Amino acid sequence: MNNIQATEQDILITRVFDANIDQVWKAITSKEQMQRWYFDLAEFKAEVGFQFQFTGGPSPEKQYLHLCEITEVIPNKKLTYSWRYDGHAGNSFVTFELSSEGNSTHLKFTHKGIDSFPADNPNFAIGNFIEGWNYIIHTSLKDYVENVDKEIFSSRLFDAPRELVWEVWTNPNHTALWWGPTGFTNTIYEMDVKPGGIFKFMMHGPDGVDFPNQISYIEVVKPERLVYNHGNYKNPEMFFVTINFLEDNGKTKISMRMLFKTVEERREVVEKYGALEGQKQHLDKLDVYLAKLQEIKK
Repeated sequence: MNNIQATEQDILITRVFDANIDQVWKAITSKEQMQRWYFDLAEFKAEVGFQFQFTGGPSPEKQYLHLCEITEVIPNKKLTYSWRYDGHAGNSFVTFELSSEGNSTHLKFTHKGIDSFPADNPNFAIGNFIEGWNYIIHTSLKDYVENVDKEIFSSRLFDAPRELVWEVWTNPNHTALWWGPTGFTNTIYEMDVKPGGIFKFMMHGPDGVDFPNQISYIEVVKPERLVYNHGNYKNPEMFFVTINFLEDNGKTKISMRMLFKTVEERREVVEKYGALEGQKQHLDKLDVYLAKLQEIKK
């Protein structure tokens, strides 16, 4: 059963994930994996006494420094840590308890002691915690652990402003000049970057083989996010792509997720077409192209 219960002090969430217990445990204890579905942690170790911190809040303008310390670790079974806010009274405890259900994993999540936080601060209202944890557990963590074996994920920091990176990614005059792995060139027939718009192009391989491509845009939030289906003219929904463009002190961090329908389809493009190396080369070419553009503008 998947549900959420709450009082004025505590939250209880239960969830069954279609993923084995090893994968769920790694997701809640590995810094690299936690960054995908949780918060951007500088460091994390599943060891009693380990202290970690991160910043988060209800809006970009209202952020809080979270201070946490791990209090209990039973590998593949239980993880508990304290949860408080720098400069504010109160302390609470977050617990993840795991148990196997065949090839699935049952999670019992609790957040206790929320009533210890200042009652006069609306950001600490129980409703905000319910909303946040409901999304984190039932949407973000679920999506990650149940699909990690069907995805190709890439992340790269570019020394270029976000507006320029967005322009280079969405303007066909630029895209034609850098898109694809090393040695590939492009002929673009159509590029209409809007929800419902189509991007049709032919990738010409270094061996003379042509690869027709079609992208169908679902979500376009300039200059923050692109969501689309990627395939070809016969099969326009081969995989689902989400790209986030994050501003980082004048630079731009891109995270790109390619989600396939099955583990087997993902394995085929990796083993037969070298998709992992191809994606790396794709971003390498973008990095070089951005550097050249900025050098020309100097």
